Amino acid sequence: MSALAAPSLSIALPFEAALAEMAAPVLLLDAGGSVVFANARAAALLACAEPVGLPLPALLAPFDAAEPEVDPILEAVRAARPVRARLTLGGDRRVEAALVPLSAGGFALTFEDVTEQLRGAALARQEPLTGLCNRVGLHDRLDAALTEAAGTGVPLAVLMLDLDRFKTVNDTLGHPVGDALLRKVAERLRRATRSGDVVARLGGDEFAILQVNPHAGVEQPHAAEALARRLVDLVGRTYVVEGHMLNVGVSVGVAIAPTDGQNADDLLKHADLALYRAKAAGRGTYRFFEPAMNAQMQARRGLEIDLRRAMALKQFDLAFQPQIRLESGEVTGFEALLRWNHPERGSVSPALFIPLAEEIGIIVGIGEWVLRTACREAARWPQAASIAVNLSPVQFRGGRLVETVMNVLAQTGLDPARLELEITEGALLENTDSVLDVLNGLRALGVKISMDDFGTGYSSLSYLQKFPFDKIKIDQSFVRGMEGNAECGAIVRAIARLGASLGMRTTAEGVETATQLDAIRAEGCTEVQGYLTGRPMPAAQAAALLSVPPSTPPATLPA
Repeated sequence: MSALAAPSLSIALPFEAALAEMAAPVLLLDAGGSVVFANARAAALLACAEPVGLPLPALLAPFDAAEPEVDPILEAVRAARPVRARLTLGGDRRVEAALVPLSAGGFALTFEDVTEQLRGAALARQEPLTGLCNRVGLHDRLDAALTEAAGTGVPLAVLMLDLDRFKTVNDTLGHPVGDALLRKVAERLRRATRSGDVVARLGGDEFAILQVNPHAGVEQPHAAEALARRLVDLVGRTYVVEGHMLNVGVSVGVAIAPTDGQNADDLLKHADLALYRAKAAGRGTYRFFEPAMNAQMQARRGLEIDLRRAMALKQFDLAFQPQIRLESGEVTGFEALLRWNHPERGSVSPALFIPLAEEIGIIVGIGEWVLRTACREAARWPQAASIAVNLSPVQFRGGRLVETVMNVLAQTGLDPARLELEITEGALLENTDSVLDVLNGLRALGVKISMDDFGTGYSSLSYLQKFPFDKIKIDQSFVRGMEGNAECGAIVRAIARLGASLGMRTTAEGVETATQLDAIRAEGCTEVQGYLTGRPMPAAQAAALLSVPPSTPPATLPA
């Protein structure tokens, strides 16, 4: 530490008494930096019985002799200029010193204890459940890291993480178990990163990592890829939480600075876009940001805006596809199919907008409109044909589905026995017991329940044991594969026999050729649905079709 001369001086001040009583620690220094006055607060702070006469280096010795901290003050005395410096006293106590030159010569040096202020600021940037950095703290650290990286030219990486299947843990075992699981995940993330990296929890089951310190000799993006691969493996391993064996996965999106962005907002946004792509790819994987993702996200946002507008303005339509009984050729009912004819986009595929409606949470409102509209149309038909309505897995959340169906039936006057609600295995995967409770509630109303796309899920058979479905709908992929594929034919035959043994009807979907129709009939299916026997049609045409006498075997019906 450099030293300053400290001549022995004393001065008389008219305000000495006032300075002595000040609550803030105050020192007066001569031009050489030696103490000529110290109030009691300053003496107590410095733990020095007699500060007067001490040179500045000796005075600052209690501040851990930290040269990087005290040097700015020493330099400011030499240059006769003001300065503010933050000093460390006694290990964890932080003090802010302010040196001000006086017009009469010498300096005033004041101190402020900012320990609690800094501790509060640190807590404001800390996520309380896990102790990790929060969103504000991550943003600040990222800003600082980008500034440093701009000087060194060394790239850094931002990884956005989202847990897979975490909601199921919260819903089935409660938030205390979910919180304990989040703490364990946070600990694994800490272990997976290196000193200097920043791990943050942004809220819910969303985390982020700022990677600034990869392994020696490993450059970006290889270091970020290695970390992302390690995270997918580590987070995906089984957890034991309060006696429960839990399995969650993680999806990861990665953005690299400066290639993918030169400021914090752009990097976080681009890492989030990459995360979205990872989740769309099937979860439990990672993706790097690509410029095309921006254009795709803008297109998605445009579609979302139009979809919300269509919902508000009721711009949807229903088409009705006939279901034919193979034995008699009669129309037994129709499936209501949602259609969206956009004024500028034209006809938008349900495969495009329905998943988006599920993701943004408006499928419940759309589904209720479909149910009400379909039941109202069916109530007007000249025959008591059934009406099938598809349910989204999202509609089973919230516990209002049974009440909604009951209200729709009451409002439209439709006989409950004519309503068939179709669910896919996806509805049962999230929370089987809860969904089965809802299905039993719907069955108590008198409605029929069908399992759609049967055979495409890995546990379809187990669900037949848990719930007595009224109908099994054979997925069209098996029907179309029957021509030239003996395995598909064997699957259709097995499902038809299974349905018959369990007292369930079987409907083959996607029948488009006479050859397929003959094969379906030969395998023992009870109903058929497809373009060959009837394309989706407007409500008025569906009502008129019910007046047409059945043909046996069923011929191609008018489009």
